[in-house]
Amino acid sequence: MDRLRFDHRVITENGNKQPLVMVINLSSISMAMMSYDFNSKPLLIFWETTKACGLKCEHCRASAILDALPGEMTFDQSINFLSHIKEFGKPYPIVILTGGDMLRKHRIWDIMDYLRSQEIPFSVSPAVTDLLTHEAILKFKEFGVSSVSISLDGMREVHEKVRGVAGVYDDTVKAIEDLISTGISMQINTVVMRSTVHDLPHVLKLIIDKGVKVWEVFFLIKTGRGIDREDLSPEEYENVNKFLLFATGYGIRIRTVESPIYRRITMQYGKNGLIKGGRLFDELREETVSLIGNPSKEYASSVIPTRDGFGIIFVGHDGEVYPSGFLPYSVGNVKDRSIVDIYRNSDLLNSIRNPDNLHGKCGLCEYRKVCGGSRARAFAYTGDPFGTDPSCIYEPSAVPE
Repeated sequence: MDRLRFDHRVITENGNKQPLVMVINLSSISMAMMSYDFNSKPLLIFWETTKACGLKCEHCRASAILDALPGEMTFDQSINFLSHIKEFGKPYPIVILTGGDMLRKHRIWDIMDYLRSQEIPFSVSPAVTDLLTHEAILKFKEFGVSSVSISLDGMREVHEKVRGVAGVYDDTVKAIEDLISTGISMQINTVVMRSTVHDLPHVLKLIIDKGVKVWEVFFLIKTGRGIDREDLSPEEYENVNKFLLFATGYGIRIRTVESPIYRRITMQYGKNGLIKGGRLFDELREETVSLIGNPSKEYASSVIPTRDGFGIIFVGHDGEVYPSGFLPYSVGNVKDRSIVDIYRNSDLLNSIRNPDNLHGKCGLCEYRKVCGGSRARAFAYTGDPFGTDPSCIYEPSAVPE
């Protein structure tokens, strides 16, 4: 996840047989060796500040909306929600301000000023619209934003088809260049689906050419507009994740969202292993080599074992809390209860964090404590958040380790 690295060799187990992260390295927040228990607090709190957004993205969890919806948290409700975060204790979780378009949130700059005053680290994920001006980027830096996420799903034709707005590709590239020149830490977010997958090598080249260091790759879950999008096959999921591990050899830090099988693949191949894949992997690798040349670095196989409700939590625009933004199973509302109370005491969250509660082959898998499968994808396909992740082709041993 955002600005986090994890070395699987330092996983231990506490009394509840849950993994503890012993080494965390934040690129924008210095943290020494420490223990971090995901049962007690999340590393990341994603807050959908508003559903309002001027884009018309094909895959988005929300349909395009120009104004705030009824029930959106007021400024006072927002501050009350954020005020409880310090109860988690230091180091505080990182708050990710998302949307919709977070720049459309009423009094968003006052909200960021509050977070800064409370020394709660936060990042932003704005939409590329006319609100993302050079002045806004300078204010991000002034307000101490930890990092900025910008979405780029492919080259011009692909990206503009996905985002639904002509000209947004050039605006996106300009925003990337502006952020880099301003010295703000940033990452590129890319959604993987059938219409974008073959542009991945070109996105990687642009990332390298522009000097971006972090690439976060989202694997489509059938929610919102994404319901109508054609998903990849399990074999294609496997091949794309293998390609992403290969791509880290170019010195780019890569993280996946709703594809924890990436962690299993990194453990299988290590830093120097020969990656063997199918036709899609070969096509992506060969196109990348033709564009960039051969990779020269070891695979960056360090990842952090967060998953839905375990190390991450999602707060909707109306205060409803979910294990993640792609798992629409409410566990409470921050208008009524503190985020600390919900995170620590929700029956569903406490159950979903324990990999021994998983069903099917995810429950049998020897990688279940560092992967565990996408709970959101299992829920979307089967209605069971504890079920098998249908995107995974790996066949585990009969007896879990």
